[in-house]
Amino acid sequence: MYSSDGRSRDARSARYDDPWYDAIASGWGESDGTEVPDAAAPSAADVYLEVQRSAAFQEVRRRYRRFVVPAVALFLSWYVAYVVTATTAPGLMARPVAGAVNVAMLAGLGQFLTTFLLTWAYARHARLRRDRAALELRWDTQELTRVTRGGAS
Repeated sequence: MYSSDGRSRDARSARYDDPWYDAIASGWGESDGTEVPDAAAPSAADVYLEVQRSAAFQEVRRRYRRFVVPAVALFLSWYVAYVVTATTAPGLMARPVAGAVNVAMLAGLGQFLTTFLLTWAYARHARLRRDRAALELRWDTQELTRVTRGGAS
């Protein structure tokens, strides 16, 4: 394609004063490639490492571990106790409790109940103790990475 003065024109040589240059479609305020990037700007990886080392991030992780490690240990202990008791003490598990319901059925239903209770407790703990701090970290991280990518600050 040729411009009105007969020179060849392609997408890379479009100028801002060109009437056919669509600033909105091309990203308003794009660099023309002549600017020197700031050498002091950290990379996104540096930003994420900085956030990971921050006290706020460590606090979120500590709150997560303080709930998850004991909860997993208790739930796995309860599950292993159920399985071991079912295999080593079938007489105890077969003992009737009420009608056709025996100890094994109650323990099995207890497994389902504890799964739902653990899910509820985890969601509640996350909502009350971690979500707000994690969201603040997320916004801070996005702001820092947006600045490193050259976005508006």
